[in-house]
Amino acid sequence: MIGDRDYMRDDGGYRGPMTMTAKLVIVMVAAFAFQCVDAVYMRGTFTNLLALTRDGLKSGFVWQLFTFQILHASLFHLFMNGLVMWMIGRFVEGILGPKRYLVAFLGCGLLGGVMQAVLMLALPGMYGTHLVGASAGVGGLFAILALLFRNQTILAFFIIPVRAITLLWIFLGIAIFFTVVPAGGNVAHAAHLGGMLGGMLFVRLGWHHDYVPLPWDAWFKKKPRSASRRPFIEVMKPSAAPVSKTKPAARAVEESPDFIASQVDPILDKISAKGLNSLTDREREILEKARNRMGKR
Repeated sequence: MIGDRDYMRDDGGYRGPMTMTAKLVIVMVAAFAFQCVDAVYMRGTFTNLLALTRDGLKSGFVWQLFTFQILHASLFHLFMNGLVMWMIGRFVEGILGPKRYLVAFLGCGLLGGVMQAVLMLALPGMYGTHLVGASAGVGGLFAILALLFRNQTILAFFIIPVRAITLLWIFLGIAIFFTVVPAGGNVAHAAHLGGMLGGMLFVRLGWHHDYVPLPWDAWFKKKPRSASRRPFIEVMKPSAAPVSKTKPAARAVEESPDFIASQVDPILDKISAKGLNSLTDREREILEKARNRMGKR
C-alpha cells in the first residue's frame, strides 16, 4: 500500500537528526556560556538586555519576554531546567510535533513572563526586578503532558511515585499560594503559574491536535486570486464540463485492479530515488488519480 511506505507517512514527528528538545537545550547551554563571558568581560551588559527586567520593560524592551527563557542564573539552575525539559520534552514533542512543541514552549514561557512582569512592575519589592530561566515554558510542557496522560506515574523528586494529574494540581497549588503570599527567595512562582496555565489552555483549545489550526496559520496561506484579477480570456471562456485528456486505453489501465502495483509503485520508487521534482506531468496525474481512488474506499 502507498501509505505503508516510510516516505509516504505523515505522523507529525520530527525526522531529522536532532529533536527540537535537544536543540533548545543546546541553545540554553550556549546562552549560559555567553552569560559567563558577558559577566567577566562586559559586566553583564548583554545579559541585562536579554533578561526580563523591570527597567527593560519600562524602556520598551519587549523582546525580553522571549529571550529571558533561554538564560539562567546559575549552572545548577540550568542543569535542573535542562534535565526536566529533556525528561518530559521528548514525549510532548512526540505528541505535538516540533513546530507546535516550540510554539507551546515559547507561548507558555511568554504567558509566565507576562504574569511575573505585571507583578514586578506593580510590586518590585515583593516580586523582584529580574527574571531568567526556562521553568515557565517547562511548566507548560509538564501541564500538557499531565492533561494528556493523567494516570501516568511520575517520580516526584525522582523518588515518590505520583499520578501526573495529581502532581500537576500540587504544583499549581504551590505556585498559586506563593504567588499570592510571596515568601521571598529567588523562585518566580508567578512565572511558574503562568506557564502551567498556558499549557492547560493549549490543551483546552485543542492545539495539541495537528488538525486544529493555530490562530496565525491563516496569515501564511496564499489568498486565491479574485475573478476581477484573472486573465481576461480565463474570465470570459464559457463554462463547460472538464474534458479528460486521458486516452481510453490509459483509462482502462487506471481502472484495473493492479493499477497501484503496476503504475503507482514505480512512481513512488522514483520519488524515493530522485525526489518529487523528477516526476513528469503524466506521473503526477497518475499519483493524483491513485490518491482519489484510495480516498473513495
